[in-house]
Amino acid sequence: MQRDKNRQIWRNTMLGKNKSTSSSEDARTNVNTIIGEGAVFDGNLSAPDTIRIDGIINGNCSCEKKLILGSAGQIKGNIYAQDLVISGKVDGDISATGKLELLSTGKINGNIIAKSLVIDENASFDGRCTMAVSLPDHSSNVVTDEKKDDKSDKKEKYKSEN
Repeated sequence: MQRDKNRQIWRNTMLGKNKSTSSSEDARTNVNTIIGEGAVFDGNLSAPDTIRIDGIINGNCSCEKKLILGSAGQIKGNIYAQDLVISGKVDGDISATGKLELLSTGKINGNIIAKSLVIDENASFDGRCTMAVSLPDHSSNVVTDEKKDDKSDKKEKYKSEN
């Protein structure tokens, strides 16, 4: 039984019939964290292993391995992961130390830094792309954002005093 299933997966892969993020891909990838369709998560999400998101994330996502965004999934924030497969919508910047795949139903509004990039026909990407062999540490990006907030707070405080 398992052998027949493996043969079917192999046939679909070899014949190019399995281009979307499906349950068979999840089985091969070993997804440890799932945000289901209809779920809304407000805040930053961090995971050491593979994540699949079919719901909505309002915050930054950090994943040590693979992040899979299903066609119903949305992320409103920045993403840092080793590999990404995007079928849903992203409003934010993406950093991938490995491969970023933007599938035909995927939409990205933001900048991309990636080692490898694949964009399917009919996918939507609005932003800048930088191909990089190595990426800066993503924790420094968070500090940079905090410093920007501190500077804007100081400017507003100065304006209110004068």
